[in-house]
Amino acid sequence: MKKYWKPILMWIIFESVAITLWLTKGNLFYLLNFSYIGLSISLGLFLFIRKYKHARRVVQLLVGSYMLVYLGLICRENMQIEGFWYYLFTGVFEAATIHYAVAKIFGPLVFGRGWCGYACWTAMVLDFLPYKVPQEPRRKIGWIRYITFSASLIFVAALFLAKVGNIERIMFWAFIVGNVAYYVTGIALAFALKDNRAFCKYICPITVFLKPMSYFSLFRVKCDTSKCISCGKCKRVCPMDVDVTDNSRKRANGTECILCMECVRNCPKNAL
Repeated sequence: MKKYWKPILMWIIFESVAITLWLTKGNLFYLLNFSYIGLSISLGLFLFIRKYKHARRVVQLLVGSYMLVYLGLICRENMQIEGFWYYLFTGVFEAATIHYAVAKIFGPLVFGRGWCGYACWTAMVLDFLPYKVPQEPRRKIGWIRYITFSASLIFVAALFLAKVGNIERIMFWAFIVGNVAYYVTGIALAFALKDNRAFCKYICPITVFLKPMSYFSLFRVKCDTSKCISCGKCKRVCPMDVDVTDNSRKRANGTECILCMECVRNCPKNAL
C-alpha cells in the first residue's frame, strides 16, 4: 500500500477542502464538487501507479469536461479569470473565487501546475493535437501572458466602473466567447509552432498566478542522480521543456512542470 500514498493524500486534501467549505458556507454543492474533483484526480494517480498510459487523460476528461459543461455552460458560472475578477469586485467568496483560491493561487503550493496537467479544459482539447512534444525551441514571448492577464482585469473593471447592468449575463457570454477565443488561438498556435502547449507557455493569463506559487510546490518530479545516465530522454519528451534532472527549484522552466509524468514513464532507468 505504500506506493499508493500519493492518491490517498490527494483525496484527503480535496476531501478536507470539500468538508470545510460545506460546513463554513452551508452549501452541499461544495462537498459534492470538491469530492468529485478529488476522487477524479486520485483515480488518475492510482491508474498512473498501475501503469495505465492514459491515466492523465482520464482525469482531464473527468474534471475538464465537468467544469466546462456543468459548471460553465449549465450552471452559467464564468470559471475563467474574468469570473474571478467579477466575484472579487463584488466581494463575494463564491464559485470562481473559491476555485481560484484552491486550484490556482494556494493549491500550487502543494501540487504545483497540476491544474494545467489534469484539470484545465483548454489543455484537455489541446493535448489531443499531434504535437505532444515540442518540435521547435522555446520562444521568448512569455510576456504575452501579462497582456492577456491585464486585459481580463481591465475588461471586468470597466464593466463595474461604467455601472453596466446585468453583468452576470455578460460574464456568462464572456465565458462562451473567451473559451472560443482560447480554443481557436490554442489550436492555431499548436500548428504554427508545432507545440500543443504553446498557448500555455505564451498566452494563458492563469499562469501569472500559477508560476510563482509553483516554485514552492510540495509535489515535484525529482531525479535520483545515482541512477541517471544523462540520456536526455526526459527532456525530449517533456511538453513544457523542464529540466527534471536538476533537483533545484531554480531548474530550467521549473515552474512550468504540469506533472504529466511523461518524463517518469519514459525514463529507461526509473531515475525519476
